[in-house]
Amino acid sequence: MTNNIEAEDVRLRAAFRSATDFAIVITDRAGVITDWNAGAENVMGWTAAEMCGRNAERFFTPEDRANGQMEREMGSSLKAGRATDERWHLRKDGERFWASGEMMPLLGDDGEHLGFLKILRDRTEEHLAGESLVQAQERFQTIVSTIDAAFAIVQVAFDDNDEPVNYRFVEANPAFERQAGVDLRGKWVTEFAADLEPFWFKTYGHVAKTGEPANFESYAEAFGRWFDVRAVRVGDPNDRQIAIFFNDVTARREAEERLRISEAVARENIERVQLALSAGAIIGTWHWDVPRDQFSVDEAFARAFGLDPALGQQGLTFDQIIATVHPDDQEGVARATREAIDGGGVYVHQYRVRRADGRYYWIEANGRVAFGDDGKAVTFPGVLLDIEERRAIEAERDRATADLRALNETLEQRVLERTAELMRTEDALRQSQKVEAIGQLTGGVAHDFNNLLTVIRGSIDLLRRPALSDERRRRYIDAIADTADRATKLTNQLLAFARRQSLKPEVFDAAESVRSLSDMVRTLTGARIRVSLRLPSEPCFVDADRSQFDTAIVNMAVNARDAMNGEGDLTITVAEAALMPAIRSHPAVEGEFVAVSLADDGSGIPPASIDQIFEPFFTTKGIGEGTGLGLSQVFGFTKQSGGDVIVENGSDGGAIFTMYLPRVAGISGAAATSGDSSIPLGEGTCILVVEDNAEVGMFATEALAELGYNTIWGMDAQKALDELAAGADRFDIVFSDVMMPGMSGIELGGEIARLYPELPVLLTSGYSEVLAQRGRGGFELLDKPYSIDALVRSLRKVLFRRTVSRD
Repeated sequence: MTNNIEAEDVRLRAAFRSATDFAIVITDRAGVITDWNAGAENVMGWTAAEMCGRNAERFFTPEDRANGQMEREMGSSLKAGRATDERWHLRKDGERFWASGEMMPLLGDDGEHLGFLKILRDRTEEHLAGESLVQAQERFQTIVSTIDAAFAIVQVAFDDNDEPVNYRFVEANPAFERQAGVDLRGKWVTEFAADLEPFWFKTYGHVAKTGEPANFESYAEAFGRWFDVRAVRVGDPNDRQIAIFFNDVTARREAEERLRISEAVARENIERVQLALSAGAIIGTWHWDVPRDQFSVDEAFARAFGLDPALGQQGLTFDQIIATVHPDDQEGVARATREAIDGGGVYVHQYRVRRADGRYYWIEANGRVAFGDDGKAVTFPGVLLDIEERRAIEAERDRATADLRALNETLEQRVLERTAELMRTEDALRQSQKVEAIGQLTGGVAHDFNNLLTVIRGSIDLLRRPALSDERRRRYIDAIADTADRATKLTNQLLAFARRQSLKPEVFDAAESVRSLSDMVRTLTGARIRVSLRLPSEPCFVDADRSQFDTAIVNMAVNARDAMNGEGDLTITVAEAALMPAIRSHPAVEGEFVAVSLADDGSGIPPASIDQIFEPFFTTKGIGEGTGLGLSQVFGFTKQSGGDVIVENGSDGGAIFTMYLPRVAGISGAAATSGDSSIPLGEGTCILVVEDNAEVGMFATEALAELGYNTIWGMDAQKALDELAAGADRFDIVFSDVMMPGMSGIELGGEIARLYPELPVLLTSGYSEVLAQRGRGGFELLDKPYSIDALVRSLRKVLFRRTVSRD
């Protein structure tokens, strides 16, 4: 019997020594280490000689030692037979690692308590990976909720023959409701469109069953719109769920139909033009396809320009036409042509052309540019008039007029008066442009907020109706909450343009962030747009709001997609820059910058629009196709982050948007944050609420009271300081607005930190000039409007930090 026990003891000790993946520690009843295996040395770094005889609290974190964590584990293991936990522990070099552990009491044969056995396994990588996944999911949700592109997840339903018969909208972003014109979240499509075309069921069913993506344009009779759709399968194939990205292209389709009709009318007018030619009023005609740069001209036009008539049938370029214009007139012809194409429409210009005999003759060109719905020139037809004789008469008249002006003694005075008049006109024009910009901004804000207020007002009226079911009450309350969130996003985008939003900067690698966004960009732009990345081998760190950075990339990518009509090449480049070039009225700035550019091969930006492209609510898209806030968000984000954004037309066509952000030194790693769900909410906790707005102050105090807090309300910073002077130990935290008469919330927080350094401060603001210019002053900030859940989490976070700092 003794030999068996000794053999068993040998086997157990061999297993104890050879387990290198698990840290196994044996202590006496007081927690003093008596044995330390090779796995413990491998995981934590201490040798057995260094740890035996020392208290096991040595590898617990300081906060756990202060909280008596080890004593609680020993007590739990004695009571229940074992105690398990997952928490941070310490290695020999001071590094923290996340471990899953278990503690058990060691008992003798007679049941006597001899000590404890603790087993640990390093789970740091799994723990950090889980946190990163949660952060990535939060960023994805923010992007999908902010972008202008419509997005939805639908679940396809099949009948007993495995044929698709319906589909339900599981998720949908705000842009989906705007473009579809109806909120279908949580509903089956047949609830809205009972007679929806079978094409939609078959197409979505095929994607869900086979996993083959689908790209198509189709008309939905129930919605009365044309849609450009991309559908891909997502998740478990057995769930039969697909993701849908789509854009309303009704305006483009209608424009194409109008163009077809216009071309038919133009053909009918050809006969009329021929009659004018035979009468001698016109000496030639042309038709210019502007996007393709192809002139179709008649024989008379070719002779007028000294060209081979055969070339007029094959198609001429603008450069071939202008080559026969008198060298002194070529610049004027090119300038007048550009002005007509850039928005003037009507074209009338006189110049000299060389004919076949080598002489130059005066002609007058008359034409009109036809524009598409997107504001870009499509066609440019026109006629030529022979004005050689008329110009000779005008030249003689001009010489006589010049002689008379030479004799005019009041010439200088008239010039001065005319100059003064032009300056007054210029000032009036500048003021008119300012008024127009203010009116455009005010009108856009009023339009969007009136829409939001309509939803809120209507939902409130419906909630007041008697005998309302719980389901309908929840639906109206959800509508109010969703509309409030949309209003918050609209104000944040406007503040971003004005560079007045409160950003949450962090240091991150811009190149890595672009790489992680690339799949999302490819999905948003569609299969017909080739997205390529040009990223540096070394990290490019910036200190900016990461969510706003990602949103800026997506907004520029969506803008490029629309400029290319859904087909082309998009190149995203991240590079170091030693200079931020002169942008608009700002001079060039030397320094270390990160340049992030998106280049497309679309039609470029008309010169007349390039100075307005970042203005809020300015858009060249059709009604319902964009808010006009996407690029203004890019502008506001870069300016508030210490950089700028520039847009240029590429030499080979298309547009290039480049963000410049200050480059910063990298970070070695991210500090882990943790919270303690056991922190009490309410239960006697007293909060000093500082709010000058009576309605907001009453709401905050009543909400906190509902959560179990005691509150005292001060209407301004001075009253708050008086309350603290009367007894600061009454309060556990101060919750203050930022923008108040007299002393601001930032200044109040600084004064509290000086007088009562142990008393934490939580700030709240919807907009503050102080925050935009000076930052948060190191205080935690809760953005208005805030939900009760957000208020609870912010209070808990600040109170937890105070608890940790005291320990």
